[in-house]
This record gives sequence, C-alpha cells and structure tokens, in this order.
Amino acid sequence: MSDFNRAIRSMFRKPMKSILLLCVVTFIGVFMVVGFATKNTNVNLQDNARQAIGASYQLELNMNNRRERLLELSEKLGEKEGEIDGYWQKQTESGQWLTGTDNEFETVFYEDVMKISEVDGISKFNITTLDTAVNPYNFKRIEDKNADQSYDLKGVHLIGNYSSNMDKNFVNGNVELIEGRHITNEDKDVCIISEELAKLNQLNVGDSIQFNDSHDLNKSEVYTANIIGIYKTSKPIPATITGDTYRSENTIFTDLRFPEKPSGHKDDPLFMTATFKVDDVNQYEEVKERILDTDINWERYDLLDDKGNLDTMSSNFNTLEETSNMMIIVITIASFIILTLIFIFWIKTRSKEVAIYMSLGLTKFNIIKQILIEALLVGIVALSISAIASIPVSKIAVNYIVDNQVQQMEEQQIMQQGQVSGYDENAGQSVKGTEVKITPSIYGTSFATILILEVLTVNVAGILIMKKKPKEILSEMS
Repeated sequence: MSDFNRAIRSMFRKPMKSILLLCVVTFIGVFMVVGFATKNTNVNLQDNARQAIGASYQLELNMNNRRERLLELSEKLGEKEGEIDGYWQKQTESGQWLTGTDNEFETVFYEDVMKISEVDGISKFNITTLDTAVNPYNFKRIEDKNADQSYDLKGVHLIGNYSSNMDKNFVNGNVELIEGRHITNEDKDVCIISEELAKLNQLNVGDSIQFNDSHDLNKSEVYTANIIGIYKTSKPIPATITGDTYRSENTIFTDLRFPEKPSGHKDDPLFMTATFKVDDVNQYEEVKERILDTDINWERYDLLDDKGNLDTMSSNFNTLEETSNMMIIVITIASFIILTLIFIFWIKTRSKEVAIYMSLGLTKFNIIKQILIEALLVGIVALSISAIASIPVSKIAVNYIVDNQVQQMEEQQIMQQGQVSGYDENAGQSVKGTEVKITPSIYGTSFATILILEVLTVNVAGILIMKKKPKEILSEMS
C-alpha cells in the first residue's frame, strides 16, 4: 500500500485528530491572510491618505530680506524726509522720526504668483490678503461685553482670497460653508459671512452689506459687497489682537481685491501668502525644483513646504506597517509552536501504529512522509475554508485600521492648523474609501507559508519521536 493510500485511510480512521488539525490550520490560515491583507491595505491606505491630505507650497516674504531692504532704503534717504520704493520717513515737530512702508513694499507680487502657478505639477493655487480691519457701515457686528476692547477698532475684519475654498480656515476645518458657494477668481465685490452675523442682521445669501475705513468713519468712501455664502465656525479662528474685530464670527471672507477698497488702499493690495497645491504628492520634490527654477526674485521670498506634515503622516503609517509585520511574525511563530505540539501529539498517540510499521520494514522516512501527506491534505481543505472565512474577517480588521488612521489624521489636522496645506476637508472620506483587496498573491503567500510550516513542524515532531527504536516505542506503550 502506498504512503498516500495509508494517509487517506488514517485520516478517516481517526477523524477527531483530523478535525482538530483542520480547525487549527483554518484559524491560522484566516489570521495569516488577515495579516498580509492588512499590510497590503496599509500601502493602499497610505497612497490614498497622501493624495487626500495632499501637499502644498506656500510663498511668503522673507523677513531677513525685508529687514535688509528697510536698512538699505533708510540709508539712501539719510537724514532727509522722503519716500522711496515703498519706504517713507518723516520728522515730527518734536524731532522724532517716523518710518513706515506701503503695501507694495510688504506684498507678495501678483505677477510672481502667476508665474509659479504655471509650473507643471501645480493643480491649483490661492492668494490670501492681510487680515484687514474695516468699519461695518450698515450692519451690526458680534460683540462680547466682557471682552477686552482696549485696543479694538470697533469693526470687523476682511480676508481676501483668490479662491476661498483654499483659504486655510476652510482647509483646516475652522469654518465650514453651510449655504451658498465659495469665492472664485472671477468674483468681484462679494463676501461670505458667519451664520452669527447673518442671524443678528437678518441677512441671507443674495443680500449685500457695506463697509468703510475704520480710521475715517465720516469721510471715507463706502463699498458694497454681495453675500454669496454663509459659513459656520467649527473651531475658533486664531486671533492676533484682543477685542471683537478679529473674533471668529466677525471674520468676513471676500474676493481678493475687495479688502483694499474700504481700508483706504484702493489699487494698492497687500497679499500676505500664496499657496500652491501639488497635483501628485509623489512628485512633490520634483515640483519644488520646478518652482525654484521660476524667474522671480527669490531673495524676496521664503518657500515653505509640507515636508513636516508628510513626514509626520509617514511616521504614522510606518508604525502601522511595523504593527502589520509584527502581527505576521507573531502568527508565524505561534503557528510553528502549535503545529509542532499537534504533530508530536499525533505521533505519540500513534506509537503502536508507528512501531508496527517500523517492524514491518517501513523506514522512518516513509512514516514521516505518510504523516506529512495527511497534514498537507487536511491543510489544503482547511486553507480552502479559510480562503472564504478570511474575507469578512479581513474587512473587519481593515475597517478598524482605517478608522484608527482617520482619527490620527484628524488629530494631526488640529495640531497642524495654520501650516501650509493642513488637512483636506474630504481627506477622511477618501481614506475611508480604501477597500480591502485580498489578491491571489496574498492567498499564495499566506498558504505557502502555512504549508511550509506544516512541512517543518512534521519533521521537527518526527525527529523528536522517530529517533527511538521500535522496541523502545512498544515498551513505552506497555
């Protein structure tokens, strides 16, 4: 009788032992597939998250260069009153010198932004103005009677944007548009107000509000902006000055060129930053090189990148990958130990059978081969079952991982508010859309690992038992 036939007969003659091995290998197969599926999903999850979070570059003035320009222009004027290249100085009657700059001296040049926006790899961009305090001419602002108003301008403040959906307050989740639409570069004299301002003044999308210069309430020109959107505040917008002018509810988002008008600086805008969204995160460094090749005066600017954000996110995923690898290692070691113990138990309970086979002239190799065939046959059936069972288990495991990672991303968003790109408002949904895919290679790797484990453990168990002679085995039975 062949080894294969003896293995088949033995399986059916002692079904409980076969069922025990079947259950154990099925569980091992399920968890092994889950381990490799988790590792594979982690890669997909990282790709989705990187694209969802995105990456940007931010252009702003270089403060060292600004200081050098001030010193240079001051030296040119010397002890004389005058103005040159946006810098001015004059002497008061008491002999004190007053100095200052105009918006052109402080601004990020629009022309430079346009040049960078044409760089290959930039998908979209935004320009943001200085927070500009103005007087609410025909509406009331939100006020807190208990707030310190010592240095308050009794106004509201405007933030102009080329595209308001890229404003850091919307991107970081400080505010959320709940009615109307965002501002685009084609809009003129439009604004988005808070729901608190809208309720206080009974304003709706389609209405208009007016502003003028907070430093000249009576004589300054009044400008009108149409309301095209209303937002709600999810988290307070950080204020740099005490008082209600800069509180979250009194923040009004406008088109790019509106703030300069009621503030008394028409045709003299002050652009603080420009943000450039990178189309493909994987091309992040290449895009940076192209940006730096743009023909602008780079001494004037700093180019801030998102490397810190991406590195933090990568460290989160690296930890997750390490966990996946550790899970696979633990499963493999535990499986080796459990299977070895099972096969030792198998052989010990079959001592009489082994002794008889050896007495009949069968070699130890034949006996180990028979046990191995039994193990592999049971293993193949078990792995077929685990292939089906691992699908729902993997989905549960991956969903848990995705939810954990989304939570980490949201916590990272809060910690990194105000940095270059922050966290895309749809990032969580994009990452949650990551699906578990158990590919043939995952099945192949998992099942090959288990079958190799069976071969190794059968041989280890066989070495521990088969080193004895038939007489010794029979004497143990008696």
